[in-house]
Amino acid sequence: MPEEPVALYGPEYKRDPYPLYERMRAERPVHRVEFPSGVHAWLVTGYDAAHATLNDRRLGKNHALGNESWRALASIMPEPQHSRLQVHLLHQDPPKHTTMRRLVLDSFAPRRIEALRPRFQEIADALVAEFPPGDRIDLVPHFAARFPFLVLAEVIGLPPALAREFRRDWGKVVAPVGPQDPGRADYEALLHGLQAYIAEVVAAKRPSRGGDLLSTLVTAQAEGVLSAEELDSMIFQLLVAGQEPVTNQLTTALVALLRRPARLDRLRAEPALLPQAVEELLRHDSAFELTTWRFLAEDAELHGRRIPAGDSIIVSLCAANRDPRQFANADGLDFGRAPNPHLAFGHGAHFCPGAALARAELQIALGTLLARLPGLRLAVDEAELNWIPAVLGRGVTSLPVTTTR
Repeated sequence: MPEEPVALYGPEYKRDPYPLYERMRAERPVHRVEFPSGVHAWLVTGYDAAHATLNDRRLGKNHALGNESWRALASIMPEPQHSRLQVHLLHQDPPKHTTMRRLVLDSFAPRRIEALRPRFQEIADALVAEFPPGDRIDLVPHFAARFPFLVLAEVIGLPPALAREFRRDWGKVVAPVGPQDPGRADYEALLHGLQAYIAEVVAAKRPSRGGDLLSTLVTAQAEGVLSAEELDSMIFQLLVAGQEPVTNQLTTALVALLRRPARLDRLRAEPALLPQAVEELLRHDSAFELTTWRFLAEDAELHGRRIPAGDSIIVSLCAANRDPRQFANADGLDFGRAPNPHLAFGHGAHFCPGAALARAELQIALGTLLARLPGLRLAVDEAELNWIPAVLGRGVTSLPVTTTR
C-alpha cells in the first residue's frame, strides 16, 4: 500500500506543530506529507538530516526541476507559475543564484546594519510614542506589522511616498489559493495590485538612481544582468520576505516570553542578554517553519528514502531546531544556550542574506517593547490567539496585551 501522507495543516497543527514533529523525528528523518488542496511533498525533520539536506548539491530550487505531478498542482502553490514574481533568489540555482545574491549582499552586510541601528531605534521609539492611550494594545497592527517594513524601506531605499502606499495584505499572494477556490478572484486582485506597485517602484527609481539597493537592482536590469521578470521578483522578495517573516518572528518571540513571565521580566532587567535571547527565541519557535521547495534532478536516496526526480522536498526548520539530539532541553527556553547552531535562517548557499538585519530588528524591537511597556502580559487566554494558516510560516494575526505604563 502507498504511504499515507501526514497532514500539515489545520488549527491544531498551526497552534502547536511540535508534538507531531517529535513523533516524526523519532520514526524517521523523511516523511511523505500533505498540504492544503492536496499538495504533497517529502518533509525532512531531524537536525542532522536537515543540515545535510540544506547543503546537498544534488537538490535544486528552480521550479523547472519539478515533475509533472508537481506541476499539476503549481497553480495552487505559493507564487503560482503564471506569476511574474516567482523567479527570485529562492527559486534559483547557481550560477544565476550566485549573480543575483551578490547584488543584495552589501546592503545587508553586518557592518552596514550596525551603522543603521540608531535609525532603527528612532523608528521603534516613534512607533511606541504613537501607541493609543490605555493599558491594552494589540502589538501586531501597532508595532510588529509596521516596524519591520519601516526599517526595510530605509535599508533598501524605498521612497517614503511609496512606502506609505504599500499594503501589508499584498503579502498574502504567497498563500495557496486554488483555481476553484472562492477566494481566487480576491487573490488575483492582490497579485495584480502588487505587480502594479512594483512597476511604480521601478519607474520611480529608473530616472534617478542612487546608491541604494533598489537602484542597484534597476541598474542591473538596465545593463542586462537581470531580466524584467527577475527584477520584479527580487523586489517582490524584498518587500514580502523582508518584512512578513520578521513580523511573525516578533509575534512568536513575544508569545514565548509572555508564556514565561519570569523570563520576560529577567530580559527586561538584563538587556545585555538580548543578543543571546534572540538567538534562543529564533531556535525555539522560528517564523520560517518550513523551507521552500527543493527538487532532485533524478531518482535518488535521501536519508534512507527513495525520492522520485522532480518531487518536492521541504525541510522543517522548526523540527530541526527542537531536535534533542542536537539541543539539550530542546523544548525549553535557555537564554544561556551556547553554542546555539540553530537553522532559523537556513544554511548553505540559500542562507538568508537578511539575517543580520533580522537579528538587529528583533533585538531592538524586543528591547524597546520590554523597556517601554512595564507589566507586559497577555490580555486574552492563550487559546484565543489566532495562528496564521500559512503553509511555510508561523506567527499570530493579533497579540493583545496589557501593560501598566
